[in-house]
Amino acid sequence: MRHEVWIPPVHRDLTGGVERVQVEAATVGDIVAILDARFPGMAARLTQDGRLRPGIAVAVDGVIAQRGLRQRLTAPSDIHFIPAMAGG
Repeated sequence: MRHEVWIPPVHRDLTGGVERVQVEAATVGDIVAILDARFPGMAARLTQDGRLRPGIAVAVDGVIAQRGLRQRLTAPSDIHFIPAMAGG
């Protein structure tokens, strides 16, 4: 199943400026693996010790995924990796 993955601006240095890509995947973890194959270094930016990095969330069709990398994708979806915002 095909998904549209939006790349946050902070990670676009790895994608050559590409802001979204189409991928076929069954889970969020699969998406990270595919992104890392296409854009080396992406997994290191998004994950740590087999989980999403602290400060990174993933939204599937606008809803924050509670299962992180294990979140299953049962329909074509918009996927957003959301880095935490600093400031105050």
